[in-house]
Amino acid sequence: MIHIDGSYGEGGGQILRNAVALSVLKKTPVEILNIRANRPNPGIKPQHYTAIKIIKKLSIAETDGLNIGSSSLIFSPGEIKGGEYIFDIGTAGSIVLVFQAFILSLLKTKDVITLRLTGGTDVKWSPSWDYFNNVFLQLLQKMGVSVDVKLIQRGYYPKGGGEAILTVKPIDSIQPLLLDNQQDFNLVNGIVHLANLPDHVGKRMKHAAINTLIRKNLKASIEVKKTTSLSAGTGITLWTQTNDTVLGKTDLGEKGITAEKIGERVAKEMIKEIVSGVTIDIHAFDQLIPYMALTDKKRSSCIVREISSHALTNMWLVGKFFGDEDIFSIDTKKGLKFINVHGQS
Repeated sequence: MIHIDGSYGEGGGQILRNAVALSVLKKTPVEILNIRANRPNPGIKPQHYTAIKIIKKLSIAETDGLNIGSSSLIFSPGEIKGGEYIFDIGTAGSIVLVFQAFILSLLKTKDVITLRLTGGTDVKWSPSWDYFNNVFLQLLQKMGVSVDVKLIQRGYYPKGGGEAILTVKPIDSIQPLLLDNQQDFNLVNGIVHLANLPDHVGKRMKHAAINTLIRKNLKASIEVKKTTSLSAGTGITLWTQTNDTVLGKTDLGEKGITAEKIGERVAKEMIKEIVSGVTIDIHAFDQLIPYMALTDKKRSSCIVREISSHALTNMWLVGKFFGDEDIFSIDTKKGLKFINVHGQS
């Protein structure tokens, strides 16, 4: 059994989700203590409980301590069972975060598995649906991971009500990402989404982002997608790609902050990534860490501006599961982080 201190580093729900997913993937029981101990409301929250309950059912696992508010959990996975599953996360819990844990846990599945979830698609503290679809999944596909997704309905805080379908297919192996060379990004694509709000909100957000990008001689193509939902909401995701990689940025609308400010803010963050010379954005690197370590002893590499506390925690956690804390090597040149990841499985 692997023992994980849930208060380590960033100490959030990511440790819990990824530890359970890696437990299923490695077919190894895990004990997680001090769950979210550094948070204002420590322990397992409802959205974590639902994610783990889903993975428990899929892997026919046994658990001890799987309760809302629990500070410790023992998770003992069984064999993965294929088929179709339907779950409701409740309110606006993030569908994307559950899908990400789901994909990681089922990388070695022998059967096609489909998960239909109801919850939040675009909520705080998690990747937006459009970032998940146009950045994270695009990078996973370059690694040979076979995943199909379909957005049925967007869901926003506080009522949620969003719905999406994810299908994971069997693969033979995970291929490395070799992104040592800086890229030339020219076109920025984007989606502004909004529900139960006036049309002008989306248009103002779009034009603010385009005007900011144009001032840096970047071409932009941004689409506005309007829908209805149980709660009002809006946001924007931008991405830019080459044949080798994708960079992305996302932002949600907030009360008291104008649509122009949101559009300008996300465009400036996108520009910051592009001009810095990176090959993966900060958040994508964090999310891809476990996959880079699973490339059958092949090297993956990338360039990032900085390594977030989330990423450092994720690297530590992956090292625990592989019994090797030297999987990741980092060199700093001209303010950038050049990262090599040595595949283990």
